[in-house]
Amino acid sequence: MKKIGIICLLVLISCGKEKFEPHNYTEVFVDQVYSDSVSIRAITLMDGNLGFAGSKNTYGIYNAAQKSVVTQQMEQDSLAMEFRAVASTNTDFYMLTVASPALLYKTGDQGKMELVYREEHEKVFYDAMEFWNNQEGIAMGDPTDGCLSVIVTRDGGQHWNKLSCDVLPEGVEGEAAFAASDTNIAVVGDHTWIVTGGKKACVFYSPDKAVTWQIFETPIIQGEPTQGIYSVDFYDKDNGFIIGGDYTKPNGNTANKAITSDGGKTWQLVGQGQDPGYRSCVQYLPGRKAEELVAVGFKGISFSNNKGKDWKQISEEPFYTIRFINDSTAFAAGKNRIAKLTFR
Repeated sequence: MKKIGIICLLVLISCGKEKFEPHNYTEVFVDQVYSDSVSIRAITLMDGNLGFAGSKNTYGIYNAAQKSVVTQQMEQDSLAMEFRAVASTNTDFYMLTVASPALLYKTGDQGKMELVYREEHEKVFYDAMEFWNNQEGIAMGDPTDGCLSVIVTRDGGQHWNKLSCDVLPEGVEGEAAFAASDTNIAVVGDHTWIVTGGKKACVFYSPDKAVTWQIFETPIIQGEPTQGIYSVDFYDKDNGFIIGGDYTKPNGNTANKAITSDGGKTWQLVGQGQDPGYRSCVQYLPGRKAEELVAVGFKGISFSNNKGKDWKQISEEPFYTIRFINDSTAFAAGKNRIAKLTFR
């Protein structure tokens, strides 16, 4: 026992506690893989490939092995559609339009996209979508009847049901969400977090896949229609990060970044008075112990290796949204393009 203890002390200082070596990324290599006159704010990783949908009725997939992109235009009653929410499971791809009529499509049995949900309302506007597993998924949007719009499927996306306002916390007039990057929802296991902005910037939390809900206050800037939380990510059920600000004042860098270590119950501002200012998407780097984050927006790409306390801008390349393949490689999308990013 004594010899084992000495070995542990010499190798790791204390048994089972390895020293964390932070990345020190200073640049990003941008490899553009798709270019067209399409605004893309919604992407999803699909077994190494990338599914996406955007403006001008357009959706598609990037095949990473073949380095090729296939796109199609959805046709529905001659509507001009814009998709800002997508999701995927092991078997299917899903995409959801923003304004009325809200149209949700999934991969059908014949491989073609099929309409599985339609909602018409003068206030309808959907922002984000996620799946807990292959059968159960959730999408959220702006309020239509006094509470957030939340729709849920329990059968692999064949049917979707809108949650009653009796189930959800009561909304505040002027509270809504931003369809900026398809990251208004974060899920870890059965846990779900939804973020809002406008009059109030809050976190809606469900521990049981949207059966019951709580609401938590945040210190993020709020009160005006363009202010609030634009993006949320959780590394695990305890550690999460929110980012936003005011896209009309993109250099504002106070009260736009906050962190939690108790599952979203409480939030503490970080990086006060530091760039980045407004960003539309934040993501944890996988496998980095909730220490490292990247935030993107139309003003560039920023990196933190100390839980968001300090940041450095490592690129001025504009993107709306990003998803990591591993801790140094990601896909990002924005105005008229998709790119593969390598951090160095």
